[in-house]
Amino acid sequence: MKITKDKVVAIHYKLTNNEGEVLDSSEGRDPLVYIHGHGNLIIGMEEGVEGKVKGDKLTLTIAPEKGYGVKDAELTQKVPRSAFGDQKVEKGMQFSTNQGGVVTVTEVGLNEITVDANHPLAGVELNFAVEVVSVRDATSDELAHGHVHGPGGHHH
Repeated sequence: MKITKDKVVAIHYKLTNNEGEVLDSSEGRDPLVYIHGHGNLIIGMEEGVEGKVKGDKLTLTIAPEKGYGVKDAELTQKVPRSAFGDQKVEKGMQFSTNQGGVVTVTEVGLNEITVDANHPLAGVELNFAVEVVSVRDATSDELAHGHVHGPGGHHH
């Protein structure tokens, strides 16, 4: 069975940057299980596994435009240190915003702190090693709920 829209797909993956640093991996864990064609993965990954079958192994190089996007300079801003109260703030820390987003501290100054609301992998070319573990039809309940049920998926 080929990977197409509305199929439940299980994959093992390893994500590296262009320097070979492992950024994420399913190694030692259950495979990632998702419904294909519903925006559950970055577009480049969905396009890359489209048409593949159980047992296929592939490598994908995904440009930022089809990954987590290009860096948007407008999403980086300087915030008064007072906005953080008395808490200790260090480069790399992440904070939730009042709008429900997340910002990463990129610079800590005496009076200002620079935060970046871009996804941490924005602007990064992504390299995936992927193995297709299984492909099956999604149930009507899974399609109605928008996620996989049972092993590797959501449990109600």
